[in-house]
Amino acid sequence: MSAPALSPTSGTSLSAAAASASATPSAKIVIAGAGPAAQALVAQLAKARFSGTVTVLSSRDDAPDDLLELAALPFVSVRFGQPASHIDAAAKVVTTADGMEFSYDELVIATGSAPVDSPVDGSGRCLSYSTIDDAAKIGHAVKEVTRVLGRRPLGILVGTGPAAGQAEAVLRARGVRPVRTTARPAAVVPTLAGSVLPAAGIVFEDGSRMSGDLVVLAEDRTPRDSLAAAAGVKTAASGGIVVGRDFRSSVPGIWAIGDAAAFDGVRLGLLVASGSAAGACAAELMTALSRGQLATAA
Repeated sequence: MSAPALSPTSGTSLSAAAASASATPSAKIVIAGAGPAAQALVAQLAKARFSGTVTVLSSRDDAPDDLLELAALPFVSVRFGQPASHIDAAAKVVTTADGMEFSYDELVIATGSAPVDSPVDGSGRCLSYSTIDDAAKIGHAVKEVTRVLGRRPLGILVGTGPAAGQAEAVLRARGVRPVRTTARPAAVVPTLAGSVLPAAGIVFEDGSRMSGDLVVLAEDRTPRDSLAAAAGVKTAASGGIVVGRDFRSSVPGIWAIGDAAAFDGVRLGLLVASGSAAGACAAELMTALSRGQLATAA
């Protein structure tokens, strides 16, 4: 199984897509979601000098710095607290939870994923692994812990499935001795106040515990694909919007990137980094818009 972002079917590059940017001055792209994948896609469209408009529908009521940076781009409109709630694929209109309607030429769903289980008490002290993008964050944390300890760290890895397998490989590659458990802890043991070490271990429901220098949670997550499914978009049996190598869904004009999507039945976030996926998807979008306008003109 090859990663879709590494071999798009059209062979379109971002530089080639940028050359067609001037051909899409009135094009409208709507992005449902405002997480890392959506942000990376907007950045790639800016790099390609996209001359249309992009509307980002965010479920967040607050305005974090990363979204404010997006909103500052002249072609981008970020709608805070306006998550997409309904898609009319025939009319190419997205309706938000508050009843606002946005028409689109191309719609990208980037609603991410959600944890299957409720958070473990004290999980904020842990490192987490849910997508390939988390590898860099874990690497940075391990480097700091190793520096403080002056030795190879002992890591406790909680989780099952592909994400836990990837997390274990990441830890080993960075010099951590991982001890893996499939039993879910009841709580995380904090370190002493002022310590740079995030956690000292975990406690299970029976009172037993495991101690270590850091704790990594790589628990199961489920793609947020209900918005797409309600619009008649094909979803995978294990969850996720089914996409091809070009990030297109089964419905024309609708695409998906990030952890909301699935390729060959696997969450896309476990296959491709958000930056790589966004770059390839941006190129495909630019090409599709350019061809659509040429067809309309003809």
